[in-house]
Amino acid sequence: MTAERLVVIGGDAAGMSAASQARRLKGPDRLSITAFERGHFTSYSACGIPYWVGGDVEQRDELIARTPEEHRARDIDLRMRTEVTEIDVAGQRVHSVDRESGETSWTEFDKLVIATGARPVRPALPGMDAPGVHGVQTLDDGQALLDSLDRAKGRRAVVVGAGYIGVEMAEAMLKRGFEVTVLNRGEQPMATLDPDMGRLVHDAMDALGITTVNRAEVTAIRTGPEGRVSAVETADSSYPADVVVLGIGVEPETTLARAVGLPLGPHGGLLTDLSMRVVGHDNIWAGGDCVEVLDLVAGRSRHIALGTHANKHGQIIGSNVAGGYGTFPGVVGTAVSKVCDLEIARTGLREKDARAVGLRFVTATIESTGRAGYYPGAAPMTVKMLAEYRTGRLLGVQIVGRDGAAKRVDVAAVALTAGMTVERMTSLDLGYAPPFSPVWDPVLVAARKTVTAVREAGTA
Repeated sequence: MTAERLVVIGGDAAGMSAASQARRLKGPDRLSITAFERGHFTSYSACGIPYWVGGDVEQRDELIARTPEEHRARDIDLRMRTEVTEIDVAGQRVHSVDRESGETSWTEFDKLVIATGARPVRPALPGMDAPGVHGVQTLDDGQALLDSLDRAKGRRAVVVGAGYIGVEMAEAMLKRGFEVTVLNRGEQPMATLDPDMGRLVHDAMDALGITTVNRAEVTAIRTGPEGRVSAVETADSSYPADVVVLGIGVEPETTLARAVGLPLGPHGGLLTDLSMRVVGHDNIWAGGDCVEVLDLVAGRSRHIALGTHANKHGQIIGSNVAGGYGTFPGVVGTAVSKVCDLEIARTGLREKDARAVGLRFVTATIESTGRAGYYPGAAPMTVKMLAEYRTGRLLGVQIVGRDGAAKRVDVAAVALTAGMTVERMTSLDLGYAPPFSPVWDPVLVAARKTVTAVREAGTA
């Protein structure tokens, strides 16, 4: 009996999770697995890079969950520093090039997994490729940034963008002793929040000594006599910089897929069915940051680059390619972050998301504390909740605060997934003790206030 041939493009979360799960279900006599990774590392936490750069994580290798040698010990033919440059869908083969030797080859497959991840958004502006300008997506990127910090002659850092990566890298630069300016094209930092909640993040960043400039459209990167970055230009001003970090976001890396006409969604990510099989192709699967997923609240596809989803995708793909069964129903858009001791969380829809899909809604915002007010260390927390007009169905929650604020969003994520109303949420049996929560948990306080807003709107 000839073994089936599985080829995996991409050696991080989704790709190697798929390869590992397939290997657990099928031995090498029944399934041969070849994986290609163009970088130096496999199975690592890209989400941990800001904390390595900032010094919270001391060693780069602490971010690596499984090394190439460990994968190979499981009978996976893992080819490092080897980039797939072409997919021949009809011929069921991929073309690759060894980035060290330049050697090229074709590898045939019976089943293919595309896990090419995402790439940092890098606008086509003058000076954007100058030394000292860094995107942060891979461990190689993180190492290049650390090396650049060592070479910087001054201590001025400019972060372009104020999303998750932007605020996390602003904190990392601050911890490295740099004077930090964040240039944000939006109304407030953290565009994944509504502006009123983003204002809380802005205020906290100001208090930390991080200068945040909103509505700042970058127009160019200026360089000095040695060719290295010296300033970031906007339409209104110029900001001196010894290093620039791009935190504008990421986009799906689907160059290979686009070249052969595989189906892409409105955000440029691959489209798959519930089993993570590429739509219209029985023997090709895709997962991780290169795909779009269903937003269970909005009912539309979204591109969300998170390791949690990528690992789930990989497990499901590995099961399916090995003859098992698994599905990925979708997401509610849960994400958490922090800047120093300020915690930021969101799940579900923002106001503009709800409007975009034609939903009418009400909102409520409350201020509470993470512990009983009399318990030492109680710190403020703001919770904003959106619910559907008349029905009261929960649509989204945003939380900004300290003292364990961020993980409270998980309660809302479960409620969203279950399709709960805010009235139903008020009776949730959540844990209580003074060191952990007030008698009424902040999420439940927000739900009670939102119930009132729904009732008032229904009688207006």
